[in-house]
Amino acid sequence: MHSNGFFLKDVAGFLGGYYTFMAVMNGVAALILWRRKGQVGWALTWVGFAAAMMVLASLALSGTAEWVPALPQSARTLVNKLSGPVLYTLGTTALLTILFVFRSFFVKPMVAWAVLNVMLLLMGLSMADENFAAIVMKPDNVPIVGLVFLLAFFTWVATKQAVVNDDRIARGLPPMEKENDEKVLVWPDLVYTELICMVAVSAFLLLWAICLPAPLEEPASSVKTPNPSKAPWYFLGLQEMLVYFDPWYAGVVLPSLVIFGLMAMPYLDFNKKGNGYYSIAERKFSYLTWQFGFLELWITLIILGTFLRGPNWNFFGPFEFWTPYKVEVLNNVDLPQMFWVGLLDRPLPRAPQG
Repeated sequence: MHSNGFFLKDVAGFLGGYYTFMAVMNGVAALILWRRKGQVGWALTWVGFAAAMMVLASLALSGTAEWVPALPQSARTLVNKLSGPVLYTLGTTALLTILFVFRSFFVKPMVAWAVLNVMLLLMGLSMADENFAAIVMKPDNVPIVGLVFLLAFFTWVATKQAVVNDDRIARGLPPMEKENDEKVLVWPDLVYTELICMVAVSAFLLLWAICLPAPLEEPASSVKTPNPSKAPWYFLGLQEMLVYFDPWYAGVVLPSLVIFGLMAMPYLDFNKKGNGYYSIAERKFSYLTWQFGFLELWITLIILGTFLRGPNWNFFGPFEFWTPYKVEVLNNVDLPQMFWVGLLDRPLPRAPQG
């Protein structure tokens, strides 16, 4: 049962269109697999999944609490109870580690397509929860959801190409980029492509502006501070670090290290392999360092700050109501206290008086 029947009626049209889109998407994929690839088994699999999505679409359009597909309440409660900054960080690290170790499996097209469908299905089932939908459907957060899927897609594309190249290099063959190293004319090839992309993106942004309300807020007031008061999405990782470190360290030292580190990378990299083509095996240290810093230490913090940090910067589960009255025990322990008090059993050093 859902707590708010009016909410379900409001979101029924969106969920119906969402599941219909998933059905059409898988139907087109099945047609391509059947006509071009000759993979009848996979085609039938995705046709069956498309039919299941049409059933979910019809149930969602009913708008009734008994029929709208949703995650069980017990599952949502369990996710909220298990949610926390520590578990989130460890979980994302473990997930990225698994994806890296078994990258040869996850880059397979059918595996990636199955993972995409699972992600979309879980998101659709979660959208039937009023608290989850209030966060995800906020106009400010809708682009972040799209960016997450786009980031996953382009990371998969690059990893897939790197796996293919590593396999070819191991067999003594040149990378794929070397075989397609033909001159492409700027005119008309590149200009026509850019023109088509420009028109398509302009049309998309026009529809976006018409269909999605602008995230405009009331005029600023010195007597009323927004709660939560969040930085722009691209600085949420920095704001998250301010929770755990002193302002001088999280706001000055760490960003400076990131900026100067990125500036120094081209001068510190003496590995001539892997330039001009995708590869992981030939640049494993550089790849792991960059991906861990970008995905784990930046992107996951942006997701955390956008969807899981609520009023008073408290941590909320994805299905938890954002209330400003939530009280959490502050049990942060500073690193000097862990060293002096916990390890050496001595009081913290103090500056001499006078």
